[in-house]
Order: sequence, then C-alpha cells, then structure tokens
Amino acid sequence: MNRKPSFFTELKRRHVYRVAVAYAAVGWLTIQIAAQVSPFLEIPGWVVRTVIILVIIGLPIALVIAWAFQLTSQGVRRATGFDPATEERAEHHRWIYVAVIGALLSSGLFLVGRYTASRSTDTNSAESSAKSIAIMPFDNLSRHRDDTYFAEGIQNEILTKLSGVGDLKVISRTSTTKYQSQPKNLKTVAQELGVANILEGAVQRAENKIRVNVQLIDARRDTHLWAKSYDRDLKDILAVESEVAGEIVESLKANLSPGEARVLAAASTQDSEAHDLFLRGEYERRQAESTLAPDALDRADAFYQQALARDPDFVGAAAGLATARLYRHWFVSPLAPRELDAVKSLIDRALAQYPSSPEVHYALGLFYYWGHRQYANALTEFQRTLELQPNNASARQFCGWVYRRLGEWDRSLADVKQAEELDPRDPSIPASLGGSYLCLRLWDEAQRTELRALTLDPHKAEAATILALTQINAQGDLQSARRSFAGFPEDIRASTQIFQGDISAIVGIRVYLYVLERRFDDAIEAFDRETKSGDARYLQQLSGRCVLHLLKGDAEIARSAGELVLSPLETRCKERPDDTFAMTELSWIYLALGRKADALRIAKQAADLISVEKDALSGTFFQSGLAQIEANAGALEEAVGRLRLLLSIPAGQPVSIARLKIDPVWDPLRHHSDFERLLAGPEQIGPNK
Repeated sequence: MNRKPSFFTELKRRHVYRVAVAYAAVGWLTIQIAAQVSPFLEIPGWVVRTVIILVIIGLPIALVIAWAFQLTSQGVRRATGFDPATEERAEHHRWIYVAVIGALLSSGLFLVGRYTASRSTDTNSAESSAKSIAIMPFDNLSRHRDDTYFAEGIQNEILTKLSGVGDLKVISRTSTTKYQSQPKNLKTVAQELGVANILEGAVQRAENKIRVNVQLIDARRDTHLWAKSYDRDLKDILAVESEVAGEIVESLKANLSPGEARVLAAASTQDSEAHDLFLRGEYERRQAESTLAPDALDRADAFYQQALARDPDFVGAAAGLATARLYRHWFVSPLAPRELDAVKSLIDRALAQYPSSPEVHYALGLFYYWGHRQYANALTEFQRTLELQPNNASARQFCGWVYRRLGEWDRSLADVKQAEELDPRDPSIPASLGGSYLCLRLWDEAQRTELRALTLDPHKAEAATILALTQINAQGDLQSARRSFAGFPEDIRASTQIFQGDISAIVGIRVYLYVLERRFDDAIEAFDRETKSGDARYLQQLSGRCVLHLLKGDAEIARSAGELVLSPLETRCKERPDDTFAMTELSWIYLALGRKADALRIAKQAADLISVEKDALSGTFFQSGLAQIEANAGALEEAVGRLRLLLSIPAGQPVSIARLKIDPVWDPLRHHSDFERLLAGPEQIGPNK
C-alpha cells in the first residue's frame, strides 16, 4: 500500500528547495550586476531599486512554478505523472551547477564592487587631502628686524584669501606660527597639521621695493611643486598677495566659484601706506590677544585709525578696529554704551559698502556676542562668515561658543572640535574647550585639555586659570592648582572679565588661591603686587582690597575701603546699567558697609540680567555670586537652595562640592544642616549635558 508522501518530502521531490537556492544565487547576481554597472552607465537609482523589488517579488512566483512544473530531459512537464528516478541524478547536478556558478559570480561581483568602492573612497580621500595647505611663517629678510610685522602680515593676507576657497582646507595662522619659517621635517609638520602641502616664504623690503620668495611643497613626497620670486614696488604688494594665492589654487587644482575668484583677485585698499598701517594694527592686536596687555590694544587701535584716515573705505581696517575694541570690552575693561554704539556704526558703514565681507560679518558677530550677549544674532553672523570664508576657524569656534551659551553642549563640542581641525595648534581652542568640560564636571577631560593648551602655549592665561579651577573643583587640590601657574610671568594677567559674577573674579584666581588656603595677608600682598602694574581698573583695585579685608575679618579696614569706592561704583552702575561686573563689586561694598538689603538687591539684579536661561555659561557664575552674598547677608536658606540648583546643572566652573568644603566665603553656612547634607550628597552633572 502506497502512503501519501509528506509535504516536505513532496517539496524535495519537486526540487522546490533547489529552485529556491538557485533563484537566490541568480537573484543576488542580478542585483550585484545592476548595482555595479549602474554608476558607469549613469543608470538612475530608481531603476536599480526597481530591479531589487522585482527580484524579491519573483521569489514566491518561482517557488509556485517549481511546485507545479518540473524540468526534465523531455522539457518542462507538470509535476505529476513522471518517474523521478530517471531524472533525479541529472536534475541534481544541473541545479548544483546553477547554484554554484551563480554564487561564485555574485560573490565575485560583490568583492569587485567593494574593492572599487574602496579604491574610489581612497581616491576621493587622497584628492581631498591633496587640496590642503598650511602656510609657514614668512622669513623677514629685511635689514630692519622691526619689519617682522610686515612679513607676518603678507603671510596672513595670503592665508586670508585662500580661506575663502571652499574646495581647499587651509590651516589657520595661529597653528602655523608655532613653527619655523622653513621647518626641517616637513612631513612631520604636515602630519601634525593634517595637510598635504606646505607653503614657505620670505619677504625682503628695502625702501619702496619689495621681494617675496615663495615655494609650494608636497610634504608627503618632499617635492617642490613650484617656486617663484616677485620683485615689485611696495605699492604693488596687494597684487602679489592675490597672484600667490591664485597660483596656489591652480597648483592644487581647487575649484573656484565666480564669487571666490573675484575675492581672490580683489584688493581691500589701493593705498599702500594704509595697508602698511593695517598690517601694524593686526600685529599689535595679535600681541594683545596673547598677553591681554591694554597698551598693545592702544597701539592697534591707533594704527587702524591711521589706516582709515588715509582710506575711509578700507574694510579690513574697519573690521580690525571693531574687533580690537570688542576684544578690549570683553577681556580687559567694558566700553561705555556710546563707545559700543560707535563700534556698531563703524561695522554698519563697512557692511553697507561691502555686504559680502567675511571680516565685517565676523566683527558684527563679535559685536552681538561680546557687546550685548545677543547670541542668536551672533550665530547668524558667524554662520554667514563661514558661508563666505569656509576655512575661518575662528568663526567656527564662535559657533561652538554660542551653542555653549545657549546650553546646547553637544553641538558646542562638535563645532569646537571641527574648528580644531582647521587650527590644531591654537591654544585658545583647547583652553576654552576645557572650560566646557569643567562646566560639565568632566574633570579628567578638562585637565587633559588644559594641559594640551599649556603645552602649545605655556603662558596661556585662560588655560592656566581653568586648569587651576579644575584642580580645585574636582578634589580641592590647592597645591596642584598653584602649580598651574608655575613659571607664569606676573606681568601676564591670569584673571579676565570673562570670569565675572562671583568674588574670585574681583581679585583674580591667583590671589584667590591664597584665600582658599586662608592666607589672607599673602592674598592682600599678592593683590597689591598684581595691581601695581596698572592692569586692573582703579575701582577694581579698591573693591578687591575691600573684599579681601572683609574675608579676613578686618571689618573696619573693609568699611574704610568700601567708603572710598562706594560713590564711584554707584555712579558707574547708574551710567552703565548693564555693567554686571561693577554690580558684583558694588554688592560686596554694600556688604562691607553693613547694607545687606542693598547687597542682596544689586546681586540679584546682576543675576537677573545674565540668568542661566539667557546664558548657560556666565549665568551660573552670577547665580553663584548671588548665593555668596546671600550666605554672607544672612539669607542662609536661599543660599543653600541656590547651591543645590547649581549642583544639579552644568555649573562646574563656579561650584563644586570639593570647593564648597574649603572656600571661606561659605563659612556662614558651615553649621547649617541643609548645607551639611548638601556636602554629603553626590555631585551631579545634570540633564543638560
């Protein structure tokens, strides 16, 4: 008696399994052919997608046909009524051959495709790398060593022109200035900077004649691409800058848009003397950015103004002057409202004449950022700068700093790291980046980043300050914090207006280290020593002495100092109602004079002006400053509540549990039960990380 075969036996007898395997192999082969051939034949993507869909849909159809029909030596027959024994051996081998050949062909095409794609990616990467360049400092071959500013200026002007070419990667001057004019190991330098090409140059000036020697080198192969000398009259120097930039673009085969070509060939002024004054101003401004020296800013200001006097339409000089004045406002001493208005007028006039000037849009971004903390407007201007000048590392940095102020920490870190690719040797980037890590209480990352900044510039004030704060706030390690300033020249200011809002900003972090050690006499002596040079404003000198004597417990001396500075500070706050630094000073003066209600009022006013909601970075300093006044004015519950909030958000720069434990400013809270519980709890980073 013949039993009816099972379903799976029937599938095997009708070779459905083999059809499925063969179909999969042939289908995969078809997809691979479509995918690999389509780019060469420029076949639209939708055609390839259609093929894939049809192959998938065809599988169940093929299986149904395999069930219903059988391929035999007599042709295609219905699956019933034939003798499988006579066909099985032949069929078995035929299907295996189909499956194996299809699998081999599809695998081969897959590997070829991957190899081709890999080679294509490598080629694209190589082409991208080939369009990268760093311009080394130009040698000054003039008899007068004072002409260093001129050689630096020519280098920077060529670099600025190239920065507007989107098809190039151009390393910022800040990174290349760390090297010699003609470094010995070009390959190493190129690897450190992430470029394939190096431009070396030298400038020699004699009376009204100038010679510029340049050579472009493929650093990967240590081969010269071209070298050229330009002997011109001094008045033609601007044309030389454009010619050199144009030859570099041509040699690196970079694509130029019509707009980029116009910018490359354009001269910002036709007055060679105005141009020379501008280069002097740029040199002095760069010196000031390194040392925070007000006299260097004064010299830069004077040179820019002289350049504009000779050529009122000199957009570079206008942007440079605005940038220098805004730098003073943010880092050295605030400008009066009318002075800020004058800066805005200067920028507006330049922008009306040259609406596509990246330098002016950058200056306008600084005005919104540094002048009025209007971060959304600032971001718009910095992004516009990047559209006009894609290699502007500073504009990319400021996008990151704006996002930090807006509390968008991840976007901030991403933009800053992108800026670091264009400026890998600029200590300012890791110095400020470490500040972000400090806010987020990522102590190890902050320390590593600041040490990298100090490796690039051992006298970088911001890096030393943030490193010291990291040592203090992470573990209360005062000895390590003091070592952050080891070998640091006393004439370089280690405190700036950017760390405003609490008591340490008034006297500076180096002095405040003595306060944390409760060495008040040493703190007063160090403060007097630092302010004798005249770097600090007169009001800040008096306010600092008042605060230090108050913390020491010399109430009468603090009162006497407070009486001297009270009227000038009240006048200043009345004239400049947005001067939050003066408000911080005045709140401590009121405290020294016993006017606790006024101290609380003015500290709260400053904290409301720069709230955490408006500024996620500086707002935390002013909240900390208000808590300090509350603690010392008897509002203990309010102070503890404010500290609890600060410990739950990214506020690791002004507040940490380790620092709360040692800072004498919090002594009035020492026996408060809620404060004790706060110190015993865990340190948090907060949801906004």
